[in-house]
Amino acid sequence: MMLIETLSTFPHMYDSVMGTSMMRIAQEKKILDFRAYDLRDWTHDRHRTTDDDPYGGGNGLVMKCEPIFEAYDEIAGNALDGSSQPTPTVIFLSPCGQPFNETCVQELATKERLLFICGHYEGIDERAYSLADYIISLGDYVLTSGELASMVVIDAVVRKLDGVLGAEDGAACESFADGLLEYPQYTRPATYRGMDVPEVLLSGNHARIDQWRHEQSLLRTAQFRPDLLDKINLSTNDRDFLQSLGDL
Repeated sequence: MMLIETLSTFPHMYDSVMGTSMMRIAQEKKILDFRAYDLRDWTHDRHRTTDDDPYGGGNGLVMKCEPIFEAYDEIAGNALDGSSQPTPTVIFLSPCGQPFNETCVQELATKERLLFICGHYEGIDERAYSLADYIISLGDYVLTSGELASMVVIDAVVRKLDGVLGAEDGAACESFADGLLEYPQYTRPATYRGMDVPEVLLSGNHARIDQWRHEQSLLRTAQFRPDLLDKINLSTNDRDFLQSLGDL
């Protein structure tokens, strides 16, 4: 079972996401143990303050490092229910972090315990980042809170855990699993508003279907994410197929 914990000023933001669909099922199957901690529980003033004005002036508020360190010290050795747990892999979400991608997902999915420390306001006191094992960025933009970003990472990681998806190979054919975008999918009806499902998918010829799907993955990747093609080793047949497409 993987233990995923979050430390933030708005722990109830996770209630809906973690109590719905795949996240709920993963917990019911005892594949995932999820716990959200309130950073305010490690403050020492009556207002339960987790932020303060930045040194040097400037707009916004900066999250204080003291409650983050104190919370980590208490959480890291054991879970707060007293059960013995491995030391957590600590993750911060920040625009200056490493880009989040499939390689990162695969790495995190091998960990026994993840602890997400989520920022808010203008940012986090830089000293808190000394706790980080990973600093992750979802992209070149800024969100209101680290809670939102952590939900994306958690979802991507949990779906990689054995037994979470319905089919054993459910994640194997998804986009980026082999470096390519996923092929297009269809279901009933076979014809709708003049649009037909490709004939090959109705043929029952699994070899032809596999070939079509692979070629469609190549085509989609070339159309929408050609940068990905430079990162994978294409076979001679793949290169010949792409060359046959000409200018997309």
